[in-house]
Amino acid sequence: MSLEVLSITGFLVFITIVLLIDLLLVGRKAHVISSKEALVWSVIWIALGLSFYFVIRYFGHILHGIDTPEKLAEVINHYNPYTQFKSQVFSEMLVEYKKSQAVNYLSGYFIEKTLSIDNIFVMLMILQGFKVPMKDYKFILFWGILGAIVLRFIFIFAGVAIIHRFEWVLFIFGGFLLYQGGKILILKEKERKNPEDSFLVKYLKNHINIYTEYDKVRFWFRQDKKLFFTPLFLVLVMIEFSDVIFAFDSIPAIFAVSRDPFIVFFSNVFAILGLRSLFFLVANLVNKFRFLKPGIAILLIFVGIKLLIHEKMKGWGFQPEYSLYVIGTVMVLSIVLSIIFPKKELQK
Repeated sequence: MSLEVLSITGFLVFITIVLLIDLLLVGRKAHVISSKEALVWSVIWIALGLSFYFVIRYFGHILHGIDTPEKLAEVINHYNPYTQFKSQVFSEMLVEYKKSQAVNYLSGYFIEKTLSIDNIFVMLMILQGFKVPMKDYKFILFWGILGAIVLRFIFIFAGVAIIHRFEWVLFIFGGFLLYQGGKILILKEKERKNPEDSFLVKYLKNHINIYTEYDKVRFWFRQDKKLFFTPLFLVLVMIEFSDVIFAFDSIPAIFAVSRDPFIVFFSNVFAILGLRSLFFLVANLVNKFRFLKPGIAILLIFVGIKLLIHEKMKGWGFQPEYSLYVIGTVMVLSIVLSIIFPKKELQK
């Protein structure tokens, strides 16, 4: 078994163990998550995500089994064709490569974290629309996020394969992100519809047996030899469906940072892992960050432009850390401006 396969296998095992600990120990009882508990776990997840920067920084070459100049050139040509090295010595080039990958991971992590805030708004709308008891939020969000990780794994590696074969797809991604960002900036947010009125929910209600009460914290059960699905099953389907929609934004966005499937996947997974705790932390604050939506729009436009002009970036000497500076600036300004200029109805 190659070192590359061992690396990704080890990472997947690690993520599985973390999720099992979260489900079997932290989430063993359904209860309403307090702001304090949500803050503690959010800090833990964010610290875990940020610390992975150092794993990439010092051991990033192991992911592709880079141990010779030839292997480094092969990986660069395959995933990072616009990389420029300051040195021609292999050991120094390897240090530059790992630093670049680590910065790309961090940029991707912050992009996904920012975009995931918008995902939280939709999750909250779904949970409130179905009138899910707050004590069941933790259960449904765990399985929803676990499903999102599996879907992202499939989308990302399929996307990398497509881009490697048809590089012009990047221009489609870039144009789509520009459109999405412009739409958020120009159009006013439409009134949200009740998720129970969606075509998907109506279809499921007409084709499967739905148990109408929330007294069973599970997705299905058998009664009188019939299989019944609970309302939580409908909620899970809607959450997974919404994540598929969000993947069309977030995955193309991160391809503007890196085409390496490991970097894209790691940044996605660590951003998603803390989504459940972050949900409970910001659920009551969604209306206070009025400039978050414009911030997300600006990020989408920025990465869209990067994808459209990616062939010229090499000549301009655009370094990976520059993307990190832009992302960090947009995030900080969105939060600071929201605090300085709150909505009028929030002012006393």
